[in-house]
Formats: sequence, structure tokens, C-alpha cells
Amino acid sequence: MSQLDPLPTDLPFRIISKTIGRGAYASIKKAVPLDADTPIFAVKFIHKTYATKQGRISAKQIAMEVSLHSHIGQHANIIEWFATGEDDVWRWIAMEYASGGDLFDKIEADVGVSDTVAQIYFSQLVAGVSFVHSKGVAHRDLKPENILLSEGGDLKIADFGMATMFAYQGQRKMSSTICGSPPYVAPEVLTCARAPRREGRKYDPEQADIWSCGVILFVLLVGNTPWDQPTEESWEFVEYVKTGGHSSDELWQRVPADAQSLLRGMLAIDSSKRFNMQRIRQHPWFSRSNPLMMENGRMKDPLQVATLMLSKLRIDFDKPVPRNGGNASQDAMDTDPVGGISSTQPEPMLQDPFFDFDCRLNTNAPTLGNLSANRISAFSSTRPTTSHNIGGISATQPVGGHGMGVTSGSAREILDSEPGLSQFSQTPGVSLTLTQRARQFRDLVPEQRFTKFLSASPPHHLISLLVDALHNLSVPLPSNLPEPEMSPSAPYVWMVKIRAMDGRKQSMHGEIVVDRYYLGGEFGGELLEVRFLKMKGDPLEWRRFFKRVAVLCRDGVFKPEA
Repeated sequence: MSQLDPLPTDLPFRIISKTIGRGAYASIKKAVPLDADTPIFAVKFIHKTYATKQGRISAKQIAMEVSLHSHIGQHANIIEWFATGEDDVWRWIAMEYASGGDLFDKIEADVGVSDTVAQIYFSQLVAGVSFVHSKGVAHRDLKPENILLSEGGDLKIADFGMATMFAYQGQRKMSSTICGSPPYVAPEVLTCARAPRREGRKYDPEQADIWSCGVILFVLLVGNTPWDQPTEESWEFVEYVKTGGHSSDELWQRVPADAQSLLRGMLAIDSSKRFNMQRIRQHPWFSRSNPLMMENGRMKDPLQVATLMLSKLRIDFDKPVPRNGGNASQDAMDTDPVGGISSTQPEPMLQDPFFDFDCRLNTNAPTLGNLSANRISAFSSTRPTTSHNIGGISATQPVGGHGMGVTSGSAREILDSEPGLSQFSQTPGVSLTLTQRARQFRDLVPEQRFTKFLSASPPHHLISLLVDALHNLSVPLPSNLPEPEMSPSAPYVWMVKIRAMDGRKQSMHGEIVVDRYYLGGEFGGELLEVRFLKMKGDPLEWRRFFKRVAVLCRDGVFKPEA
């Protein structure tokens, strides 16, 4: 993005982060008011020319996103819109910051969550989507990437860039715009894409959202999508259609019996026969009593929900990882490709100006007058966090030597209390150390992604393990990889960008960053931290990719019991 124009100099807020998320033509950063360090909110920056030329998004469509998001209003399960502004080059949108991070980053790929937790989050998803629909708006891009969490762990629906107004003053309209992610999009949307324009094919965007909600429920329950896309090119979808929704696929067999009829109703091929929100709410699986959920859909016991989620996150170091583009199974129907990466269709390593843009900080603009005091209070009150701060241990202090290791039992005890390390424990469940210290949801399931590990290996050895793992997974890498940099002034030890196609043939972009992790004070000892930072793509696919790299680097991964 360095090739693009710099951000405006008169922004009514201060930017406090690099890019934390991005889409095809936009990036998202954290910001605060000019005269305070809180509250933190998110700002989406859209480069209007790039959106038009590369994203094929018109100025009218950008304005529509702003208009519809602001029109929807406030709801507990919707990212709230705050303010907007633009100049000749940029449009910015300030909105609520979901300080809990991605929901699906906290869900184990190919496993899912418990039936009880799935019901909570699905109920909140239905509440949010129903509210959007009540305003005459359809989202049209519901997928894990657009489902976030509040600080307390409640679900938040984000990104209304593909939204449309389908009902207004008693009138309804159909859609013809092709949008959404293939694994989550309704079949009638793809039918419109393939039909000749002269036929004038259209679809009901409200019912298309219902389909997407059904796929998301499936993913909550089993940790994978039922198909790559709902077309004849997917054998899983063909099987589903031929059997009238009673697929023999192993994934469907893992869906609880009482939830299968709900899924079949939401995933009805004929959209006119598809469940509406009323029928969803009346379904026994949806309406049953849940000991962890209040009547209003909020969590009754956030700590217990967090414990159940954390207990499912597990990395099996004994599980074989397919290499060099081959599947672990020779079964032609095996749908789990190498490392979550389609080695036969690597995404070209083209320059992407939104990949690593780091904007200029701005301190001289007027205050954000659009935001009143009462709306400010609705922002996340979370203090800015340092991505290197784990378990209360600062990693920002300089590392004096190159030898890595934990030399103190006390240091090891502190590390054992870090939630992110529990996934590497080979003992099932969540440790008492974690649960006894936890006071709120984020103590067990923090904002920071779980796609990271610590290592006691020397830098060169660790990086060699990482590079070998990426090569084995056929991940495209630049020809000239950097050498590790251990200087205290360096921003990190080592970094490589990832740009590839995931196992569902969707774009996946991010970075692998190796950083210093210093155990100071009386404890002593030094470690390295390896963070897998997703910038674009399905959170579950990114986690699947992370897990396979971690398994291939098993000899360099710090484990709590080691």
C-alpha cells in the first residue's frame, strides 16, 4: 500500500496500530480520540480509486455501505457504526472495535464447539441477522471472517460492504449482484452468476442470508464447511442434494441428531421452502433450555463458556501431516488438502498494496465531533495491549543474548498460566492454574489469536524449521528470505508474508512473525514467540494452516509439560 496515497492529515482521531484486518480494497486499524487513550475503536479505510479499479466497487456502493450500516442502528450483536468522512482519495468509517477478536479463531478446526456453546453463538447470530433484516437490510456476506467477539465473549456481526436494502416502505426487491464466499453462499446466488444476463435471474437476499447462517451453524458444530461451494463441482453438495439432505458424509454424521433437521430446513435448495427466522426460533434445538444462556441470548456464565471453548483447542503432535501437495489419505474423496493450502493452485505472489500498509500517525486533527459522550461509552474500554505481552510477561525488553531457554521453575509456572499454551498440552482439559486465576471471559479466551507458539530453539534453527515446514506444505515463499535480526532495536527477529489459496480454494493472506519473548526479573530465561497473523481469509482455514506448521515444527515448539 506504500504505492497508494498517504492517509488524510486531518483525521479526527489518532491511529494506534498497523493494519489489523483487510478486505479486497480496504484496511482496518485501531484508533482513539485525539485527546485520550480510550476508548479504542476501529476505522476502516477505503481507497476509492483502488476500490473502483481493482475491486470494481463504485462510489455509489461505498456510499451504500456507510448508509446501510448507519441505518441499521444499535444492537448487542452488531458492530455499531459511529462516524464517517472522506477526501478526494479516501473514505473512512469509524465503528465499534470488537476487542474479543475473531470468534472462529477460538474454535478448533475440524472439531468445532460443544452443542451448548454452538447454541449460544447461533442464537446470537440469529438475533443479529434478524435485527438487520427487520431494518429491510440483507448482509449478503455472512462468514466466519465477519463474525467477531466483544470483550465479554458475545458475538458481533461485522462488515456491511456487500449489504443491500431489500425491503422499504412495503416494497421488496430481489438481488442479482454476485457476492459472498463460495463455501457460505447460497446456491441460487451462484446460479445467477452462471446464467446469461438476458435471463434476468435474481435471488432473495434475505433467504440467502438464512443459508449462510445454516453453513455457519454447521461449522460451529463440526469445525468445517459442508462443501467447497454449493454447485455440481462439489461432490459433498451433490451427495447432499441426491439424498435430500441426509448425506452419508462423515461431517454430517458428527452433527447432533436434533440439529440436523434444523440445518436441512435452513439449507433447503429451494429458497421458497427454506426456513425463515420464525421457523428457526421455533425449532426444538434452537428453543431448548440452555444452562449457560439467559433468556435474552446473553451468556449466563461467560467463564464456563470460555472454559468449554478452550478445552477444545488442541494440537496433536503425533498426527501425520501430508506433505508436498499429497493428502494423508489416498481416498479420492478426501476433502482435507495439505495444510489448508491448495498446492495445485498457489495464489500468485503479486504486489498487494493493502498487504502491509503502515499509515502515518496523526496528532493534529480536530476532535471527533460526530461521537457524543454516551456513544463513546459504548466503545470497547479495553486498554491498548502490546501483542508481545502474554500472561503478564513483557516481551518488549531487549534480549541480551542469543541462547534461548527457560532456566527457572517460576518462569515455567508463569508460562503454564498462559491460555495460548494450553493447546499444546497433551493432557485433555484446561489446567486448574488457568481456571482458578480467571475472573472474566477474556482471561481464558483473550483477544490475541491462538495461532502462535513459543520456542526455546536458537533463532536460526527455528527459522529453518519454519521454512522447511512451509516448503513441505507447498506454500509460496520469496526467493530471498531475510536473516534473523536479534538487535534490540529491530521490530522483530524475522518475518515472512503468506499469500496462498486455502483448502477451500479461497485467498488467504497473513504474516508469520518471530519475535523476542523475554522473561525478566528474578525468573530469567529467554524464548522466541512465533505469531501467525491473519490479514485476510477464513479464520478456521488459517488455524488449520497454523496447526500443521506447528506439528511440522514440533521439535522447536515449547510445550507446558516439557
